[in-house]
Amino acid sequence: MSGRYIVFLRAVLIAIFLATAPLFVANIILNQYARSQALKEMDAMGMRYIQRAEDAISQTVTALQRLARDDIQTCNAEDRVLFQTLVTSEGMIDAVGLVDSQGKRMCITPDMELTGEAVLPVLREDGPLVGIGMLDREYLGARSAVISWDLRNGNRLFAEVTPAVIASDPGPEYLRAYRRAELRLGNDLLWFATGGYSSEATDSSDTLVAAVSSPNYPLRATIVAPESAAIQAVQALKVIAATACVALAIILVAVGVWFSWRPESEANDEFVAAIKNGEFIPFYQPVIDIETGRMRGCEVLMRWRRPNGVLVSPGQFMAYAETYGHIFDMTRSLMMQTAREMSGYYGDNPDLKLSINLFAGHFLDREIVNDIKVIFGETDISYQQIVVEVTERHPLADLELARKIIAELQSLGVRVALDDVGTGHGGMAYLQKLGIDIIKIDKMFIDTIGMDDSSTTIVDSMVELADNLGMGIIAEGVEQQEQIDRLLDLGVTAAQGYHFAPPMPCGEFLEFAEKTEAEADERERLAAEAAAAERAAANAA
Repeated sequence: MSGRYIVFLRAVLIAIFLATAPLFVANIILNQYARSQALKEMDAMGMRYIQRAEDAISQTVTALQRLARDDIQTCNAEDRVLFQTLVTSEGMIDAVGLVDSQGKRMCITPDMELTGEAVLPVLREDGPLVGIGMLDREYLGARSAVISWDLRNGNRLFAEVTPAVIASDPGPEYLRAYRRAELRLGNDLLWFATGGYSSEATDSSDTLVAAVSSPNYPLRATIVAPESAAIQAVQALKVIAATACVALAIILVAVGVWFSWRPESEANDEFVAAIKNGEFIPFYQPVIDIETGRMRGCEVLMRWRRPNGVLVSPGQFMAYAETYGHIFDMTRSLMMQTAREMSGYYGDNPDLKLSINLFAGHFLDREIVNDIKVIFGETDISYQQIVVEVTERHPLADLELARKIIAELQSLGVRVALDDVGTGHGGMAYLQKLGIDIIKIDKMFIDTIGMDDSSTTIVDSMVELADNLGMGIIAEGVEQQEQIDRLLDLGVTAAQGYHFAPPMPCGEFLEFAEKTEAEADERERLAAEAAAAERAAANAA
């Protein structure tokens, strides 16, 4: 029996089932809808708690940074006046002061008794600049947070954040009447908790759970509610659905027959033909050393060049390619073209890196390892020059399997970069579990660096994290000289973006590479001549 007849038979059987049990089906649909909507609302609640906590931490860190930049390091009267000014100007801060290396208060403004109890962990030499702790003081289920900034002299500035910053109760009434919300710092430290639910759903299998993590701080919000609270929101719809199920079944029969007997998808045919005809081509965007102006390599990006010469951007076809499995053949074709076009140039420049984007499906089996061996094994491009990029935007289905595949790639010499860092929910887990070699800072943070203190703080934290973990770091989407200057101040030395060059086809990229290296050589020659002239003048004097 052909696949088309199987699809047709399946459509008829489904239609018969829907016609004989419309209410059953309607209940399933509406219950699923209710659960889905409730989970979305609960995710939104969690995001609000995370956003409030992130804003509180970021604003408090920025305020402490200002004190540190003003060289406030003592408990003298002048510094305490500045502490009081900060408390007055920042509504979310209850108190400001200094703690010693043991985490005990040395002074606090407004004045209160110094009990000698530690409010922060003992200072570690390798500890982060920012520290977060909790006090026992509560308000409406929220505890007062303590945020510190390491002065690198054994003492830390600290600020006590008012519990009212976190004590909120978002979400629709039908969920708020039953739900339980918790915000935790790290794994166990409870910052805020509110609510509970009635005995309607005592079985854990009848509960809905939404967990939201911060991409920037070790924060996790958990919302728990009984499934019955979600279901009651669609009771009226169930009555309406009962009268519409027969009509729905008829419509589904018609749609099922049409889908089972229609011709093969024209779009799919066109896509397969485009892959066979080599219409998906590589473009190359340079990665520049912003200290020396020399090239460090490039990122390979995919473009669709139609037979009429029109270029199609990835945003118009990549989701379709991933959904229908074409991405594997497209990536394989792209690597083969790249190997042909770049073999000679990369063979002559062994220090350059070649970055190739992979998607989540590439880490479900070892095929990508075999592809890289077959395609690059016989070229002048060494495995040590290859970097594969894993995006944080799309989650990996099996982290353990992905880790094994990445380890096998790394054993060849291939390096692994985490792309779009800070834009998804898996960044920290990926860094911990996947053995990432390079962090790529997303354009979202580069756009506002230097103008927005939060973006600057986040980028600074990423640089510190990369340094501590021995990873490289690259800034994406650089478009202005001011961004380069700020990145250099923060310790970032590699970047890519339209400030240097857009993605280019092979010929234009090679011309750009030669021009860039020639200009760098000329700058070094002029600098050497200037230095020699200065030395000669000094000797003559």
